[in-house]
Amino acid sequence: MLRYSNDMATAAILQDRQSPWRDEFRATMVLAWPLILTNVTMVLINSTDVFLLARLGPDALAASALGTGILFAMMLVGIGIVIAGSPLMAAELGRKSYSVRDIRRTFRQSMWSATVVCIPIWAALWFTGDFLAWAGQPERLADDTGQFMRAIMWLLWPQLGVVALRSFMAALELPKWTMVAGFAAVVVNAVVNYGLIFGHFGLPRLELVGAGIGSTLTSLFQFLFLAVIAMRHPKFRRYHLFGRWWRADWQRFATIWKLGFPIGLHMGFEAMVFAAAIFLMGYISIEAAAAHAVAIQIASMTFMVPMGLAQAATVRVGLGYGRRDVEAIRRSGWTAYALGVGFMTAMAVLIWAIPGTLAGFFLDPELKGNAEVLRLAVSFLIIAAIFQIVDGAQVVGTGMLRGLQDTTWPMLFAAFGYWVVGLGFGAWLAFYRGYDGVGIWIGLALGLGIVAALVLSRWLMRHRLNLVPTA
Repeated sequence: MLRYSNDMATAAILQDRQSPWRDEFRATMVLAWPLILTNVTMVLINSTDVFLLARLGPDALAASALGTGILFAMMLVGIGIVIAGSPLMAAELGRKSYSVRDIRRTFRQSMWSATVVCIPIWAALWFTGDFLAWAGQPERLADDTGQFMRAIMWLLWPQLGVVALRSFMAALELPKWTMVAGFAAVVVNAVVNYGLIFGHFGLPRLELVGAGIGSTLTSLFQFLFLAVIAMRHPKFRRYHLFGRWWRADWQRFATIWKLGFPIGLHMGFEAMVFAAAIFLMGYISIEAAAAHAVAIQIASMTFMVPMGLAQAATVRVGLGYGRRDVEAIRRSGWTAYALGVGFMTAMAVLIWAIPGTLAGFFLDPELKGNAEVLRLAVSFLIIAAIFQIVDGAQVVGTGMLRGLQDTTWPMLFAAFGYWVVGLGFGAWLAFYRGYDGVGIWIGLALGLGIVAALVLSRWLMRHRLNLVPTA
């Protein structure tokens, strides 16, 4: 009888120890899956454009890939600044779950920041075609990319508004509406872009320019959809997010920029290195640039899962940070990390196994010029399979550190890993060792691995570095 009681007591202790981890897994997944699906809708929108523009031929596909790469590299700097609202709101809700005014202050200044950052980016993007021509890109590629950019660049402000609203809803752990808005945007984008690219539904045939206009209209639709939800939903409307939006709050504005600017540079470094990769592919051949567009699209789709887990980690770690709960911080971080790396390991196996099938979804081998694009895309995907794991590790690890409001060192890691190691080594392999596009992809994989290792090391040293608050 005594032994039975001891066994029961031991089982109860083990259950108590396991329960917080089980609860954290459940809480992370409840928060993460709508964020993941929201991210997937972003890729579905871009994949739809790639699918449609591939029907115009390699020239249109290469121009859209180059233009989109440059746009998103610039836009991610803005997203990083705006997304700083997420850990700030999460930490505030961790301190006071009933907080309203502080949440509204952060959201309002996130929107102010979005407006401020758009102006110089728009000014720079307007001259994309001129810059590409000056940089020695093929004349037709530079001209097509410039026209495409002048149509698509206006999506920047509504897209940053979507990010601000998504950060607010995620901090409240109610992100499902962003997922609904995302899937609605996928449908709108497919219909509008199909009509504007090919001239259906009574719309003019605008080809590349039509794709840019359609993407801008889609982003505006998504922002308005979420804004209406924020103003009407019972759990959101009490915050009055858009009330007196013209009122300045320079202290909170400065806080967002102090935390968000390193995040923006970090995200910009990552996106710009892929944009630079497309740029280098243009020097190799139009086919290499088009193949890169297909391969990066497939890799981006799988990346949306660890990206969503990283966003969930930022919120969950941020809530623990606000409560000064060291154990909650530890559980939140490691739970998201294990889920992200585990998923990307499975995706690495899948991409390695069927690269031709995946690339063939986007490319019709019977279309003139696509056979070589398909061959190159397969060779790039084999390398992409290798860096899936480290890509997942670096993005989730970075999300964990953002929950601790640690953003400067991860930004420096990104600058070193992506640009010094990744792009530098990749360019050397491509142009000096004769590996061409495959060399660029090998460099990208190595750079991601370096960043993943550095970010994980900083998380492991979080107590020694005083990143974790004391009780």
